Formats: sequence, C-alpha cells, structure tokens
Amino acid sequence: MARPELKTSLCELLGIEYPILLAGMGSRGKATPAELVAAVSEAGGMGCIGGSGLAPEVIRNVIRKVRTLTRKPFGVDLLLPASLAEAAKTRSEVRSQLREKFPKHVEFIRKLLQEQNVPELEVDNEVVISDQLIEAQLKVLFEEKVPMFAAGLGDPSGMVPRARAQGMKVLGLAGTVSNAKRQAQAGVDVIVAQGYEAGGHTGKIANFPLIPQVVDAVKPIPVVAAGGISDGRGIAAALALGATGVWVGTAFLVADECQIANAMKDQIVKGRSQDFEIQRFYTGKTMRCFKNAVVEAWNKSGLEPLPMPYQKILMDDWNEAVAKAGRWDLHSNPAGQGAGMLTKRKPARQIMDELVAGTIRALRDLHGTVKIA
Repeated sequence: MARPELKTSLCELLGIEYPILLAGMGSRGKATPAELVAAVSEAGGMGCIGGSGLAPEVIRNVIRKVRTLTRKPFGVDLLLPASLAEAAKTRSEVRSQLREKFPKHVEFIRKLLQEQNVPELEVDNEVVISDQLIEAQLKVLFEEKVPMFAAGLGDPSGMVPRARAQGMKVLGLAGTVSNAKRQAQAGVDVIVAQGYEAGGHTGKIANFPLIPQVVDAVKPIPVVAAGGISDGRGIAAALALGATGVWVGTAFLVADECQIANAMKDQIVKGRSQDFEIQRFYTGKTMRCFKNAVVEAWNKSGLEPLPMPYQKILMDDWNEAVAKAGRWDLHSNPAGQGAGMLTKRKPARQIMDELVAGTIRALRDLHGTVKIA
C-alpha cells in the first residue's frame, strides 16, 4: 500500500518525507532518547535530540546510537541562553553558592522534602549550563556532522557560518516577532514560531496571532509552527497560517519510546489543558508544566525563583530525590496545553501516521465544506 503524500518546501530543505519535526525536549535525555528520535525519523519526520543538560560525550553517544537505528536525517536541540547568572561551573560549586547566597531557598526545599517524607539526594554529575559547556556541546555537533541544529533558546549567530559551510541546517526558536527577526538576522535556515500553548520554555503570544506575523516578518525564510499541536487539525491550521511544517513535542511525550516515567505520561493523557501552567520554579526561566503540589508550595512561599542556573540546580536535586522515591507526582513534567487532546500512550510510528492522516483528512474536509468563488 502506497504511503500517503504530504509535502511542503520544508521537506525538500531538510530531506524528509513529512513536514513534522520532533521537538528537542528535556535536559536529562529521557524525553527524547535515541529510540524516539530514530522512530520519528524512520516514520518520515525529523527526530531531534534534546541535549541541553547532557555532557558533550553523552550527546555524542546518543547521536551515534541514533545512527545505528536510522539513516534518515535528525537534529540536536541545545539551549543558548542570552544571559546566565554568574555562577560556578560545577554543580557542587553552585550548591555551595546556593547555601551561601540563598539560604532561604535551600531551607525551603529541605523542609518541603521533609514534609513529603522524601530523603535528600543530589544529581550525581557536575554538568551545569554555561558558556563553556555550550561551546563543548556545539563542538560535538560539528565533529559528528549532525544534519540539523535547533537553538531552543538564544542566539545561534556565532555558529551559523560554520554550520552553513558544513551543510548543517539551523533552526531558531522564537516566541515574538522581534525574536524571529533576530533569528533571521542570525542567518538561520528555518524559524520555529512557538506559541504560548507550548510546553517547556515558552513565551506569551498564542499561535493564531504569532504564526502569521512571523511568516510576514521573515519572508522568504520558512516558518515552522510550535505549541499546542497534537493532531492533524492543528497541523492543517498551522499550514493555513503560512507555516511550512510543525515542531511537535507533547504528543510524543506519551510515545512508547519516550523514557519519561509512565506516571508522568499518565499525567499528560489524563490532564486537562488548564492543568499545565507557566511558572519559573523548576528552572528559573518561564516554563509550562503540570501544576502539582510543588508549584503550589512555591507560590505560597513568598520566595522569588532564582535566575538560571541557580534555580535549575536547586530543583534538579529536588527532581532527583523525588524520582528516587517514586514520587512522580512531585517531579517536574513540562508539557503543553495540547495534552488535553491526548488520551492514550502509543508507539511513535502510530503517532506519526495519525498526524499525517489527520492532516490530509482535515485539508480534504476543509476543501469539501468551504465554498469559494
């Protein structure tokens, strides 16, 4: 049986069958492991490794594992924060700074762990997001000749010339028109317009006003839509707004190949759109995630979230402790408002097939129901 056809100019640019990209999610490697990345690419889309919190050699190993599972194109997503607090370069040193500079925040977490009967635990690696780490991560991407790089946050202008010389495509994420223009000036090949609905680090403007404004502002650079896209109707809408493809995250968090805890997947499939709210308590940057008792406790504490990386290191240790205790109800679970449309876990290929079929069906239904002169 012939495979359905759904192509845009993005497919030719990236060398893929369908204009559907897996968002590079997570900072510990579980949200977008090699198996999920490869499965999306094998199904005709483009998988993407979320590598922001991974050591350079870990990223290299994931890249090489993906290549054992697929010969099709894939990418790596990294955070390139425009500003980072002046912090030490290892977790141990940052923890010392936290105890010295922010004792109230440290004590708040300690007491909250005690209230929840969870033993304290620390992340057992020293990786901290820093300029030095980002430089080392990018070095791996160039050495491994990754087909696509996505700047999930920040300005990629410094690496674009080398990427272009190597044939690597560069995507830049933007949550406002001004951010999109900066990405265009940086020389990216594709701009991802990510709406407020998205999970993880996201902005304040919803997709319906954002996408067409970005499309108009950066022509002829292709625009990919992100945020709240969980079925083919969302993809069809994005295409109607001028996008050439989509960047999908939350829908793939419930894939069988995704390695987040099943309890977290259940939060997503059982959750309503309003259960996923934006806050800064888990990383120090605005992030949409499942609202749990931890978020409520921070809200009541009167403490302001610390800047990245301080808040992230503090809460990474929290996540490590509650994960070890099996208390997934207290773990961060970044996901978007599109979670309200998801009802069950599925293999990644089935998710891809349904997205493609749903898009084609939505476009055909629109043609059949709307009459134009």
